[in-house]
Amino acid sequence: MAAGVNRQIILAARPEGNPRQSDFALRESAIPEPGAGQLLVRTLWLSLDPYMRLRIAEGGQYYPPVPLGDVMIGGGLSRVVTSNHAGFAAGDCIEAYTGWQDYAVIGGAGVRKIDPALGPLSTALGVLGMPGLTAYLGLIDVGRPEPGDTVVVSAAAGAVGAVVGQVARIAGCRAVGLAGSARKIAYLRDELGFDAAINYKTQEIGAALDAACPGGINVYFENVGGAVAEAVYPRLAKRARVVICGGVSQYNLVAPQTTVSNLQNILFTEARVGGFNIFSYEARYEDGLGRLARWLAEGRLKYKEDVVDGLENAATAFLRFFDGETFGKLLVRVAE
Repeated sequence: MAAGVNRQIILAARPEGNPRQSDFALRESAIPEPGAGQLLVRTLWLSLDPYMRLRIAEGGQYYPPVPLGDVMIGGGLSRVVTSNHAGFAAGDCIEAYTGWQDYAVIGGAGVRKIDPALGPLSTALGVLGMPGLTAYLGLIDVGRPEPGDTVVVSAAAGAVGAVVGQVARIAGCRAVGLAGSARKIAYLRDELGFDAAINYKTQEIGAALDAACPGGINVYFENVGGAVAEAVYPRLAKRARVVICGGVSQYNLVAPQTTVSNLQNILFTEARVGGFNIFSYEARYEDGLGRLARWLAEGRLKYKEDVVDGLENAATAFLRFFDGETFGKLLVRVAE
C-alpha cells in the first residue's frame, strides 16, 4: 500500500440473486484525519458475516441498505493510530463497525476496547464477539434451554452454530447439528462434542432427525431456513422454542420461501417461535462475554477460524457464504 492511501471496498451494484464479484469495487482515497473527539484506526482484522447480504439488498429488510458507492458495512478489529478522544489512546485495540477499508475515522460511540489477555485478537470478532454473543444470548434468552433438552442447530459448523451447540452442552442439553460436508460433520462430533451431526446434503433430513431426536426437538436454533426448517417443524416437541436467528438459504432468492405450512404444528405443539436480533440485546453483552471468555479459558469452548489474507480478497471470501464453502468464523486479515 502506498503511503497515505486508504484502500476501500465499495458497493458498486445491488445484487439480484447471488452476489457477484462485480457488485464490489476497490477504491483508493486519502487516509482521513480525525477531528475533535475522534479516532483514526487501522484495520487489522475484518469480520465477514451472512447478515451483510441483507445490508446490500434493496429495501432495507434488516437495517438501511448500504448506499451504492459507499464503503461496504462490516465490523472490524483495529488499532488506534491517532486519538483525539479521552477514552482511547494510540495503540489501543478496538472493535467497531469500521467497514471494508484499511483506515477509518470514528467517534467513541459503539466502540469496544479489546483486552488482549482474553484470547487472540481475532476472537473479538468471533467466539468473543458478535457471533459468540449471538449464539449465547439467542440460545439462553430466547431458546431457554433446560437440562435434558434436545437442541438442534442449523449451519452448526459456522461461527454462530458451533457456539450454540457447545453452550447447549454446557447447559446440560443434547446438541444435534446440521452441516453440509463430511469434514464438518466430523468436526462437530469429534472436536466439539455434539451428540449427533447430520449431513443435510447426503442424508434424508427428516429420517436423520427422527433417529437423532427420538423424543422430538425442544429447541431449534435457525440459521438457514428452507428445506432444513421444513424438516424440523413437524418434529418439534411439546412447548418447543424456536430461535429465528438467520435464513442464509433465502437471502439470495427473489421470492423467499415461507413456512406457512408449519403453522398448524406450531399450534398443536404450543411451540414459541421468536425472532432474534443481537443488536437489541446490548444490555446483556457484558454478561455474555464474561461467560464465553471464562469457558474459553477453561477449555470448555472451542472455535475455528477461516482466514483469508488481504483486503482486496474480501468480496471473493464473502461470496463463499452462499456456496457452503465457509468452515468456522470467516475473517480477512488486513494487516499484521
